Amino acid sequence: MVEVNQLKEEISKRSRIIDRAISELLPQKEPDGLYKATRHLLKAGGKRLRPVMSLIVAEALGEDYEKILPAAVAIETIHNFTLIHDDIMDRDEMRRGVKTVHVLWGEPTAILAGDTLFAEAFYLLTFCDVESENLVKASRMLADVCVKICEGQFLDMSFEKREMVSEEEYIEMVTKKTSVLIAASCAIPAVLFGEKEEIVNALWDFGINCGIGFQIHDDVLDLVGKDKTGKDWGSDLIEGKKTLIAIKAFRDGNIPKIFGKRRASPEEIEEAVRMLKEKGAIDYASSKAEEFVEKGKKRLEVLPDSEAKKLLIGIADYLIKREY
Repeated sequence: MVEVNQLKEEISKRSRIIDRAISELLPQKEPDGLYKATRHLLKAGGKRLRPVMSLIVAEALGEDYEKILPAAVAIETIHNFTLIHDDIMDRDEMRRGVKTVHVLWGEPTAILAGDTLFAEAFYLLTFCDVESENLVKASRMLADVCVKICEGQFLDMSFEKREMVSEEEYIEMVTKKTSVLIAASCAIPAVLFGEKEEIVNALWDFGINCGIGFQIHDDVLDLVGKDKTGKDWGSDLIEGKKTLIAIKAFRDGNIPKIFGKRRASPEEIEEAVRMLKEKGAIDYASSKAEEFVEKGKKRLEVLPDSEAKKLLIGIADYLIKREY
């Protein structure tokens, strides 16, 4: 098992590699207004967990991650494209501790910024130093992932118009909206290096299950991570998001008064969070997140033991224990 401080240092070390690659591969360009908006969230930082996982997977496969560094940046680029559009649709005003793109530059420019990042991701992918056949397979996988992300976002929005959503429907939504990109982060390096299908599928499954756990924990943090996440506290409750916490609360007849009301005072949010804690909805979600991550970790048995494999297991645990 990797100690927390060591894990954070290993993540930070590779995160700095990703940051340097982003500066080199995604420079500021003209027109200035568009690219300031396009680079805004990228420059605001973030954990870079997805591209970091790509580098560590390459290491676990015994390969040189430098050859697929553009793919790792492409995955982070896709992630930021989704965040910009997600913030527009959710009307969120804060992300990573800074104002969101549409708040600073308006919705039309924010939409263009997201579209630009989407296109740049596939452009970057072509610079990987691998066999062209593998590059085609990776491009196909990433394109399919982007389609699934849009499907997941649509499901998420459609759930707001429905009174009830099942746990199974929620899992399908988060699998598409969140998990598939984490799965791609883990599987695409194997695709690019021409690994066997068994390895690719195992890494994909690892990412899918860890991604579901990650999103469930993210929903928990929306309620308990006040002043830590850099996002609007309690926004899921106010917007009426059908998270696993909300689904459990509905099932047990413990619906917070502010659910879906669009506006609420800090005191009202605090009262709602307290109730969800006392009634067990938050603990239920946390337990489910752990179940998915444990399932994902078992899929890494196909990889030989290595320090990189230990790091992947450590990151899987970190995804559901982080405080922001």
